[in-house]
Amino acid sequence: MATRIADGELEPQPAEAGWRLPRLAPSLAEVYRTVPVGEGAWWRKALAFAGPGYLVAVGYMDPGNWATDLAGGSQFGYALLSVILISNLTAILLQGLASKLGIVTGRDLAQACRDHFSRPTTLFLWVVCELAIAACDLAEVIGSAIGLNLLFGIPLTWGITITALDVLLVLFLQHQGFRLLEALVVALIATIAGCFLFEIIISQPELGRVVKGFVPAPSILSHPDRLYIAIGILGATVMPHNLYLHSSVVQTRRYDLTPAGKRVAVKYAFLDSTIALSFALFINAAILIVAAATFYSNGRTDVAEIQDAYKLLTPLLGVSGASAVFALALLASGQNSTITGTLAGQIVMEGFLNIRIRPWLRRLITRLIAIVPAALTAIFFGESGTAKLLILSQVILSLQLSFAVFPLVQFTSDRAKMGEFVNSRWLKALAYSVAVAIACFNGWLLVQTLGGWLG
Repeated sequence: MATRIADGELEPQPAEAGWRLPRLAPSLAEVYRTVPVGEGAWWRKALAFAGPGYLVAVGYMDPGNWATDLAGGSQFGYALLSVILISNLTAILLQGLASKLGIVTGRDLAQACRDHFSRPTTLFLWVVCELAIAACDLAEVIGSAIGLNLLFGIPLTWGITITALDVLLVLFLQHQGFRLLEALVVALIATIAGCFLFEIIISQPELGRVVKGFVPAPSILSHPDRLYIAIGILGATVMPHNLYLHSSVVQTRRYDLTPAGKRVAVKYAFLDSTIALSFALFINAAILIVAAATFYSNGRTDVAEIQDAYKLLTPLLGVSGASAVFALALLASGQNSTITGTLAGQIVMEGFLNIRIRPWLRRLITRLIAIVPAALTAIFFGESGTAKLLILSQVILSLQLSFAVFPLVQFTSDRAKMGEFVNSRWLKALAYSVAVAIACFNGWLLVQTLGGWLG
């Protein structure tokens, strides 16, 4: 049952300067300020703050990324590597702002929206964010089911049903301590990275073309199919609900609540997320590079489904085990992403609505929202349908991104809210430029997509 957050968790204070409502309760109250940050050398502090960035980075390498990266690499070779790079740099900027908002104001992004905007606006932003989480969860459900199917031969429909049970794993880890949760995430990220390092080595990509692929090309904007995949990559990389997640999980550290303590926390939180997102950049680029070197170079531009990639990797590369390693990485990716969805769902519901719902019930609700369309698609349209649903889910994420980005930039650029930590002029200009660019790209995508449907 949903219950109102008890006032006793944090005594309500009068509304602070710059905020319409007072802060009512800490974000993720059960783990708030539970990780100590001791004094000592810089590397000790860096280790103490390491963790939240990896939780966020998980969402940047989930099965939705696999679908968009595979489609981009097999259809267009290395051309969309520049989109992955730009998306990752954008993610580093926006995640830096999200962590700063959480550390300085003591609010996650959802709480900040609730305490700033009117009730109708807050409810609209909540609904939009829930749709983004459902789209992300849809990608995790399908990706995990495909991984189970490839490794163990479990039918897609049954695999989709089994993924609902991962809620038990997440609940167990949450009760064992936040550091254990972070350690598992890092271990799974290392597994995925190791698998794709192996795939890159055996696929032997052309290094010159790889380097050239990181240079943006105007043809991406003028080619509707490239643009569709590019926006999908953007949505899969800069995930809207991960901004809410990061602004919350940085508050698990017990840093000093003085200006000096917050300054240190902002510095090391940015370092943590930048390093973690660099791993995400490697993995996303690796997926596209392997697809380009294996499929595009052999004339197989029709490979967009994860299942097709699995079947063709070993025959085309001539190395036994290539397909199995690919499937193992996919399963690790899908299971890892469930943690992100669980925490983000809790943060968004509690932050926007100021209500708490039991974690297992919250996770089950979001899973059911994702399982129903995924199961129906698997039953009636088979493997090709699930692949198209994966890419569509990432485009949905991208279309909802502006509703998280603009409030984030607005809040961190407001001196009344941020004080001395307010964005500098150049950072404010850069952040708003990124926000406007994302909105324009998404608008262009809508025009192209609607034109294709009407044509």
